[in-house]
This record gives sequence, structure tokens and C-alpha cells, in this order.
Amino acid sequence: MAYFAHPTAIIDDNCIIGEGTKIWHFSHIMSGAVIGNNCNLGQNVVVSSKVVLGNNVRVQNNVSIYEGVICEDDVFLGPSMVLTNVINPRSAVSRKNEFKTTLIKKGASIGANATIVCGNTIGSFAFIGAGTVVTKDVPAYALIIGNPGRQTGWMSEYGYKLKFNENNIAVCEESKQKYILENNEVKRMV
Repeated sequence: MAYFAHPTAIIDDNCIIGEGTKIWHFSHIMSGAVIGNNCNLGQNVVVSSKVVLGNNVRVQNNVSIYEGVICEDDVFLGPSMVLTNVINPRSAVSRKNEFKTTLIKKGASIGANATIVCGNTIGSFAFIGAGTVVTKDVPAYALIIGNPGRQTGWMSEYGYKLKFNENNIAVCEESKQKYILENNEVKRMV
């Protein structure tokens, strides 16, 4: 095996798991799941069929990733955060043909105990605060907090709140990367 799985983890047949990935205690990877290289899945993680995780995805303890979820590279899913896949679940009504796609784009971070309502897209390098409930699409680099989630600022690729000057330029305090805010969109300057 090119990946590590703790002896208590259950890995169903017909999964694709990339090189260098680590799967920890009591986790379950279901048939048809695709997990990239160098991922780390904490204790008690469930990855359902047809889920796609890119490379270098970090999934903390107690996260269930249901069918319909796609995480691009470098995504962080915080402890006990929640992903859904049906808008109006009922125990007595089967809605397996109504799963919504939730896309979490490259570099996005989702804090502990946050909830992402299905059918939404979390933009690249967006930052979802702990306990936030996301009910709509999130722009790239946005900082979202609260219930329902609302945007309170912009974040750098290194996870620092950006402070824009009079020319709509901001500099990340750690990386020194520059960002520009135009038409309510943030882009990293080359």
C-alpha cells in the first residue's frame, strides 16, 4: 500500500487512495471514494461513495463527507464540521436521487463545528469560522462567520485577515503576498 491506514480503519474495495495519505482510527472509506495524495483523515472520519478529495486535504476528527461533496487540493475540514447532501431530508422519504453537489475549492478552510448546507460552492482560500452555518455560495478569499454565515472580511492564502489600503491593495502579514480588491472580488497579485 502506498498509503497508511490504522488497523481499526475500514477501507472498502474499489476505493482510490493516493500515495502518502494517512487514515486514522475508526474511519471508514466507502467503495467508490477517491482520495488524493498526502491527505490526512483523522479519527472517526467517514468518506462516502463518489466523494472526491484532492491532494493534501486535511480532515479532522469526527467529519462525515457524504456523496455529492468534492474537495479540491489543500482543503482543511475542521473537527466535527458538518456537510449535508439533501436540502429537505425525511426519514420516510428516499431522496438518494436528489443529492446536491457541494464544491469546496482549493485552499479553503472550514472551522470546527461549522455546517455547510449542500448545493453551495466555497471559493478558493475562503475561510469559514468555527460554528458558522453556510447557506449560500462563498466568494474566493472571503471570511464568513455566524449563523447564518455572513461575510466580515477577506483572508490571505496564509490565513490572515487582509486590510486593504486606499488603493484596494493588501499585504499578507506572514507571506508578504499582495492582494487586490476589485468589483468585490479579491485576487492575489503576481
